[in-house]
Amino acid sequence: MQTKKIQMPVQKRIALIAHDNMKQDMLSWTQEHLSTLKKHTLYATGTTGHLLESTLNIPIEKLISGPLGGDQQIGALLTQQKIDMVIFFWDPFEPMPHDPDVKALLRLAAVWNVAVACNRSTADFMISSPHMMQPYAYNIPDYNSYLQQRLSEQSIGVSD
Repeated sequence: MQTKKIQMPVQKRIALIAHDNMKQDMLSWTQEHLSTLKKHTLYATGTTGHLLESTLNIPIEKLISGPLGGDQQIGALLTQQKIDMVIFFWDPFEPMPHDPDVKALLRLAAVWNVAVACNRSTADFMISSPHMMQPYAYNIPDYNSYLQQRLSEQSIGVSD
């Protein structure tokens, strides 16, 4: 697939997601990095967003709860280049009824070249990166080229 280079803005759009057993860890991590996070736009799935916003007293764009479709909402924002990075503290020991949604979200992040941290150590590395406070150029799939190619392939097989 062809790619195109786009520019991530200085003010990042960060998705924050935490499974139930990881919400306190997410809260602790966000408190530790609050001065940096305040400089960016934050999104979060339902319960996590309400917990963080009420505790930290910062605005968070809250989506619906993950099991009810919040993970898919984040995934849709990834495809539109409206999320620049994902901090997703998931519980590897607890089976999730919405596991297919979680896998779909992680797949979309990989396809659209979005940075993802699935644990605190990786989140620490991401938030302390020099790229956090400057524009960052990166490649994403060139959907228009993909679509033109697919339509061209379809028209070749169609007879008049």
